Amino acid sequence: MARRPVAAEAPGTVSFLALMAMVVGSMVGAGVFSLPQRFAQSTGVAGALLTWGLAGAGMFAIALVFQRLALRRPDLDTGVYTYARNGFGQYVGFFAAAGYWASSCIGNVTYWVLIMSTLGQWFPALGQGSTPLAIGLSSLGLWAFYLLLRAGAQQAAALNRIVTIAKVIPIVVFLVIAAAALDPAVFAENWSGAEHAGPVFEQLRGTMLVTVFVFLGIEGASVFSRHARRRRDVGRATVLGFLTVLSIFAAVTVLSYGVLPVSEIARLQQPSMAGVLEAVVGPWASVFVGVGLIVAVLGAYLAWTMMAAEVIYAAAQDGGMPRIFGRQNRRAAPSNALFASTLLAQVVLLLTVFSDNAFSFALDMTAVMALFPFLLTSLFALRLSLGREREGRRDAVVALAATGYTVFLLIAAGFELTLLASLFYAPATLLFVIARRQQGLKPFTRGELALFAVVLAIALAVVWALATGRMTL
Repeated sequence: MARRPVAAEAPGTVSFLALMAMVVGSMVGAGVFSLPQRFAQSTGVAGALLTWGLAGAGMFAIALVFQRLALRRPDLDTGVYTYARNGFGQYVGFFAAAGYWASSCIGNVTYWVLIMSTLGQWFPALGQGSTPLAIGLSSLGLWAFYLLLRAGAQQAAALNRIVTIAKVIPIVVFLVIAAAALDPAVFAENWSGAEHAGPVFEQLRGTMLVTVFVFLGIEGASVFSRHARRRRDVGRATVLGFLTVLSIFAAVTVLSYGVLPVSEIARLQQPSMAGVLEAVVGPWASVFVGVGLIVAVLGAYLAWTMMAAEVIYAAAQDGGMPRIFGRQNRRAAPSNALFASTLLAQVVLLLTVFSDNAFSFALDMTAVMALFPFLLTSLFALRLSLGREREGRRDAVVALAATGYTVFLLIAAGFELTLLASLFYAPATLLFVIARRQQGLKPFTRGELALFAVVLAIALAVVWALATGRMTL
């Protein structure tokens, strides 16, 4: 019998509050501190309200999908991986696990980029978080956390609850001050956004991926569902955590438009929340927000590292990943899964050197990689609802809405980012082949082989496009 992973408390002992802290803690991270500038670059007040309305409805549908799957199929643990595997087969299940794992690891890179960018306000050599010095320090941070978790951070879940509370404090202070300082004239002037914003769809396209990034973690409770004290707590934690975070994110974005002109917000260095607050209360705001950001980011990093390791550990236990990822050390830490997660984050961190805007590139790729597991989960929920009577019809409506929203996001992301995902999926398939060989099984069915051929062809085309300059990071 496998020992419990580092990522959680003992099986059946994680409370509702701990699950909700995991959901809120993994969502309230680097993203919330960057919202003012990211939105101001693309849209104004009207576009922001429309974006959060659409994102709120779409992500709420996804939250309901996770809630209902937790109730309808309590036998399926670890969320996105087991849903995709049971719905569409082993290789597609591997896609979900690998995509979610990659999304978690790439997301972890954004945390270090933002920390270095924050410190860059006082130490210019760190720049926007992608200078050689910044990457060197970020690398040290990556591996320091690996050693910490490998040593057996059994209290990580409890620490996450404490950090979740601590990092909400600067956000609440920002909301109170921004609300008190809101200038109706500035707010009205920012209603339509900058002149370069373009048509409404282009404004939405520029902001929708940001909302996906900040909502990543909505599935946090389902990833640890096998450790829940009560199964119904998984769904409750997902929905209530989502509604709490949606309110915070929308308020941070909209209130910022009442403090500074949209053109000034768009030029702020990240974390842009500090720049908005500094315009009201003075220079101490950047220090206050900077400290809050570092606490928030390190807490979110803990949560995401736990979830990344949990997914590939569970997949390895199930035969969907090589056995090496399913091993634990004597401190009950999935050390090999943690090492692989840290190594992937290190590779992505090095790639940020070649990006004009390291934070935005990592943020967008994190969102796109997460959309594939979300789409597969929504499709599984839709398939599960077919054939059921009254409850099935309600579930089908929710699953259809979640599926449609995820497809819309992939379209809004653009083909370039979606195609770039193949650069991970194609070589990562080797892990699936190894896992199947270890079990004495054929790597693919006919359908799976055809799917792999398509992914490989796309990856080769992307490599050619990057090499010839037809595509850039």
